[in-house]
Amino acid sequence: MFPMVTEFMNYGQQTVRAARYIGQGFMITLSHANRLPVTIQYPYEKLITSERFRGRIHFEFDKCIACEVCVRVCPIDLPVVDWKLETDIRKKRLLNYSIDFGICIFCGNCVEYCPTNCLSMTEEYELSTYDRHELNYNQIALGRLPISIIDDYTIRTIFNLPEIKT
Repeated sequence: MFPMVTEFMNYGQQTVRAARYIGQGFMITLSHANRLPVTIQYPYEKLITSERFRGRIHFEFDKCIACEVCVRVCPIDLPVVDWKLETDIRKKRLLNYSIDFGICIFCGNCVEYCPTNCLSMTEEYELSTYDRHELNYNQIALGRLPISIIDDYTIRTIFNLPEIKT
């Protein structure tokens, strides 16, 4: 009879603990429901991205040795590298380099595995056009650095709100 009473007490304690956890979760939900909405006027106010944000890829033509490592590590074989073998010096000469950002998944493998660091990620996240063929960037378009959001005087920057710790 005594073990049955202790099992019933344990069941009661577990029920109270579960009710407390459900109540805490409900209080967090209510605290979020009481917040006022934050409206961002997009073209004039932009969020500053985090340091680890992966935006558009920047390419430096002079550093590239046409090794095609970026093509091999890309899960969808996206970068197009055109090169010509210079027989007199037995090296590759890069002719064209392009990436189609309409297909790119922004995984960053090409940047990570590039042996010469000719590829890097920028903070640019505005890759929107009416024609998807405009998202196919060649080495000239990839070489342009975007204007930093912080340096642009026409835009009011909005910092990310700190996360709420529970």
